Amino acid sequence: MIESNIQTKNKLVRQSFKKIATERVGETRLNTFGSKMWIIEYVSYDNITVQFENGYIIKTYYGEFIKGKVKNPYNASVFGVGYLGVGDYKTRDEKGHTKQYTCWNQMLSRCYSLKVQERQPTYINCTVCEEWHNFQVFAKWYDENYYELDGENIALDKDLLNRNNKIYSPSTCCFLPHTVNSLLAKSNKSRGSNPIGVTFNKRASKYYANCCDGQSNNVYLGSFNSPETAFHTYKKYKESVIKLQAEKYKNYITKEAYQALLLYRVYIDD
Repeated sequence: MIESNIQTKNKLVRQSFKKIATERVGETRLNTFGSKMWIIEYVSYDNITVQFENGYIIKTYYGEFIKGKVKNPYNASVFGVGYLGVGDYKTRDEKGHTKQYTCWNQMLSRCYSLKVQERQPTYINCTVCEEWHNFQVFAKWYDENYYELDGENIALDKDLLNRNNKIYSPSTCCFLPHTVNSLLAKSNKSRGSNPIGVTFNKRASKYYANCCDGQSNNVYLGSFNSPETAFHTYKKYKESVIKLQAEKYKNYITKEAYQALLLYRVYIDD
């Protein structure tokens, strides 16, 4: 009699579970990023399979599903545009964030973080090409193009190959040693309305020309009566420094970057 009751109770439990599983298959929710998802398999509370509208499938818990905490690697989770994607590249290793992820994250922050653009207004209106919104795609390009030099930081540059470029993309970007990349930077705040490389000294009523020598040293080039004369002195010096740097790093940078440095011209309205 007792055994019969146990069998009956077990049968009712199985029927109840089967009913719950049947009812929950097809159940839909939105995750915290607003992506629609639904259950395609329900094995138990701790073992369900969920599919997203973009086709991504993942195993998770029913509780996570109900709370909308199921993660979709194609959700734009980084600065509102970047997503991690699915692939071999990881965001972290035993040392912390990977080099690929750090570079990708910093690139996105320059284009889509208002706080960063308040500090660095030259990045206002800059964008990242759609294919690089996917971390996996960018990381692959990174590995195919990145190099290391002793005693040098390597920077992602978007301006050398395409003058005044505002888009980060495979066709517009290259890696440059920091000393070279810093030569291409513009000090808009320090010069005010003067031409690039020129500042006005009120006490002396003179225009000063200064330029980096490619070794992190600021070189004073002289004082002048007009901003135009100061600029032309700066222009001649800076173009010569850039050419020297091109020769110095010729065997490391791409051919396109090398040619662009040799042909680089400084303009008064830069």
